Amino acid sequence: MNNNLREQELIKGLSVNDKKAIEAIYKDNFGVVQSLVLNNNGTEDDAKDVFQEAVIVLYEKAKSGVFELNCQIKTYLYSVSKRLWLKRLQKNSRYELQANGLEETVYVEDDLGVHEKRNVEFGMMEHAMAHIGEPCKSLLEAYYLKKSSMQEIAETFGYTNADNAKNQKYKCLARLRKLFFAQYKNGNKNG
Repeated sequence: MNNNLREQELIKGLSVNDKKAIEAIYKDNFGVVQSLVLNNNGTEDDAKDVFQEAVIVLYEKAKSGVFELNCQIKTYLYSVSKRLWLKRLQKNSRYELQANGLEETVYVEDDLGVHEKRNVEFGMMEHAMAHIGEPCKSLLEAYYLKKSSMQEIAETFGYTNADNAKNQKYKCLARLRKLFFAQYKNGNKNG
């Protein structure tokens, strides 16, 4: 698979300090870690620190020469970052671990299995987004990724008001769901 080959090349590049590989790893993966940290009481600087630490962990593993990545780089960095961020939150007392029926041991395999499934779903969502067409693609990206308001979207896309932009967003979401679930059903039949 082309993506696996690319990821192996990125790991190899990381192990020899290849600037392009490091930049690609950063570009492809920082967003998911940033979202994790920002959505869990963190700042942009916290996200950068945690991501940097996770990349260092990956670098040290890659440098060892015996490391074999059994998941996507994104999954690995997310998992490491999640653990680093939870430790930091506990240390800073911004996070209170509640053991309400939860075991203290978290099995990495289970966690990675969940992340692998999410990665497949993210891939399907990216595919659906690529095939949704314009203006839906740009409108959804403006709302969900750029966090634009409905008024800003109305002005950018030429809708008469924010309500019309909101209606169009819902139509686009319905279309995206249809594309995603058609692909999801086909993926489950093949898997």
